[in-house]
Amino acid sequence: MKYPVFFMLLVMFFSLGPATGQSPGDTLTIRGIVIIPDSSEQDATPADTLANAGSRGEQKGDAVDINSIRNFISFPKIFWTVIILLVGYLVIKGISTILDIIAERSTRVRLTIKGIIPVFRMVTWTLIIYIIIQGIFSPSWEVILALGASIGVAVGFAAQDILKNIFGGITILAEKPFQVGDKIQVGNHYGEVRHIGFRSTRIVTPDDSTVSIPNAQAVSQMVSNANSGESNCQVVAEVFLPPHTDTGVVRQIALEAAQVSGYVYLNKPITVLFEEELSEKRLFLKMRLKAYVLDIRYEFIFKSDMTERVLKELYNRQIIPEETAYQNDE
Repeated sequence: MKYPVFFMLLVMFFSLGPATGQSPGDTLTIRGIVIIPDSSEQDATPADTLANAGSRGEQKGDAVDINSIRNFISFPKIFWTVIILLVGYLVIKGISTILDIIAERSTRVRLTIKGIIPVFRMVTWTLIIYIIIQGIFSPSWEVILALGASIGVAVGFAAQDILKNIFGGITILAEKPFQVGDKIQVGNHYGEVRHIGFRSTRIVTPDDSTVSIPNAQAVSQMVSNANSGESNCQVVAEVFLPPHTDTGVVRQIALEAAQVSGYVYLNKPITVLFEEELSEKRLFLKMRLKAYVLDIRYEFIFKSDMTERVLKELYNRQIIPEETAYQNDE
């Protein structure tokens, strides 16, 4: 709603500008009276006369431009503009809410519907602004040029960052490096994309904090996308083991732990990798269990579930004592 309001403030600025008209003293009625020209005008050369005429022509042109703008903007037009903006806002808000509710009811179509919402919002606002300009104001080319010059100056000094973010939002919707519902990493922030607006993109982090990232920053920095429009994504659980641990037995335990989890997506492979790592001057065998979660919103629950199942089985088989197994949740 902020950008239509900005447009309305600009319209009201012109509508409340200084009135231009003629006072009673500016009009002279001549009835049978012989007017003697001013001596200064009598003594004027033809060049001076032309200069004075040109100056009066410029003043008249300025008056015509101002009058054109004032005729272009009137109270009824402003009134209906406000009504259309309010109705448009309510319609967009209502339809977006309905689509969001429908999306949350099905994991299969959630990301598809959520990806449509920001496009629908931007296209609808553009259509509303077009209807207001062409249907209500119907400006002439003179008025368009006059308003365009004023708006250009205002934007050039006060709205550079806003324009960068708006074009950034358009770029995100066009190129789709990510969409609503994706898990992305921008800088130090990782989370699920919940909203792509004109000015910023909002993500919700794993600790349930909402972070607003300016669109200009989102398109200029490196963005890591965990699922790229799919409902599933890869999850990695890590467990540190003593260096002499039997990797074959541990691999089988890890595979079974992932396969029996209620959050696993079995249409993609499960992988177990081992590597040695030195931590706090001690050598460990790091096991990395990679599997896909069926819904990205269960990412960290799935990671915890796999880790707990692996450690529990290792303890039950007495493969390692409890004090030598370490979990890495980072």
